[in-house]
Amino acid sequence: MDLTERPRRLRTDGVRGLVSETDVRADDLIAPIFIDATADERAEIESMPRHERVPVEESVARVREITDTGVEAVMVFGIPESKDAEGSRAWAEDGAVQRAVRRITAETDVYVATDVCLCEYTDHGHCGIVEENAATDPELTVRNDATLDRLRRIAVSHADAGADMLAPSGMIDGMVGAIRDALDGAGYEDRSIMSYAAKYNSAFYGPFRDAADGAPAFGDRRHYQMDPANAREAVREVRLDVEQGADVLIVKPALAYLDIVSTLRAEFDHPIAAYNVSGEYAMLQAAAGNGWLSLEEAAYESLLSIKRAGADLILTYFAEDIADRL
Repeated sequence: MDLTERPRRLRTDGVRGLVSETDVRADDLIAPIFIDATADERAEIESMPRHERVPVEESVARVREITDTGVEAVMVFGIPESKDAEGSRAWAEDGAVQRAVRRITAETDVYVATDVCLCEYTDHGHCGIVEENAATDPELTVRNDATLDRLRRIAVSHADAGADMLAPSGMIDGMVGAIRDALDGAGYEDRSIMSYAAKYNSAFYGPFRDAADGAPAFGDRRHYQMDPANAREAVREVRLDVEQGADVLIVKPALAYLDIVSTLRAEFDHPIAAYNVSGEYAMLQAAAGNGWLSLEEAAYESLLSIKRAGADLILTYFAEDIADRL
C-alpha cells in the first residue's frame, strides 16, 4: 500500500469542505466607509477602485448596500468641512461622523464602529496635538497627554450619536484607559473599545490617506506608530491596552504582519481583529486590472490567510465583494 497518497482522499469535492480547518464568513467582516461633509454627491477614490467618499445624506444608502451583501458591521471614517490645529471638528455635535451615525443607527440595524483619531481633522495631518516647532524639527511629535483629552471628547461624541464601538487608532499612550474612563463617566459603560493596539508605521497606508485626506503635512508618524522591525514590542503594547480595558485588539496592517496576529492569538484571550489595509487592497486591484491574477480568488485567499493566522474579525475593503461570494 502506498501511504503517501492517503491525504488525497480528503481533497475530493465531496469531503473537502467538511474537513476545511478555516473559513471566512460574512459576519467576520467589517466594511470601512468614508463620510465626506464637503460632498454633495459620491466621489470615487481613485487609488481604491469601487470605493467612494459619500455625503452624509447618502450614509444610510451606503450602509444598506453593504448589509445587502450579508456584512453586518461598518467602520465609519469622517472627512470634515474644515480643519484646524486642534482637530476640533472631530468631536463636534454636527460633525460628519456624528451626523452620519445618527442617521445610520436610526434607520438600520448595522453594528457601527467609529474611528477615534485626529489625523483626518487636523490641518497638519498628525494623530494628535503637535508640539511647538514640530513642523521644522523632525524629532518633535505629538503631545501625548494633550491628545488624550481630545480623544475623550471624540469618543463620547460618537457614543452620543449612537456608535456601538469606539476604535482609537492613533497609538497614543494611554488612549484606551482615557476613553474607557470618559465613556463610563458619560454613562456609556456598555460601549466597547476596539483598539488599534498594534499599529505599525507602514508603507501600505497610502491610498487611505487619499481617501480620508489625512496625510501628514510634515514629518511622519514613526514616533507614535510601531517600528515594522519589532514583534515583541507588539505584545507589550497590546498588554497595556488590555490592562486599560480594550475589548477587541487590532493588528494593522494585516498581510505583512500575520506573525503578529498569530502571536497575539496565542498570548491573549480577547478577540483579535486585523485590518486588511488600503495598500493591500489597492495592489490586488492593480494586479487584477493588468490581468495578472484573479481578483476574487486572490482577495479570498488573502482573507483566508488572515483568519488562519488567528484573527476573529477582519476590517477589509473587500468586505462586500467577498460577502457576495459567500
